Amino acid sequence: MLAISSTEAPIERRQYYPDLSVLWDKLTLAQKFAASSLNQFGYDLAFVRSSEIGCMAILLSNENSIATVMSDGDINTSPDIQIRL
Repeated sequence: MLAISSTEAPIERRQYYPDLSVLWDKLTLAQKFAASSLNQFGYDLAFVRSSEIGCMAILLSNENSIATVMSDGDINTSPDIQIRL
């Protein structure tokens, strides 16, 4: 087991930022079109999550707004999700 001294802070895994091209490669064609349209309104692709209902792209704007894009390209600019930043 790895011991962490009291003066060392644990490594924050949420600070990992993958290459955007890797994220874009995970999107369906419909998601790519939808995400591109959201880019025009200041949203940027933050990460992609897969679940039993499909792949969901999460986009964030400069105003801390969240948008999701489902596999079929459906955009939700008021998702009921919490994101730890």
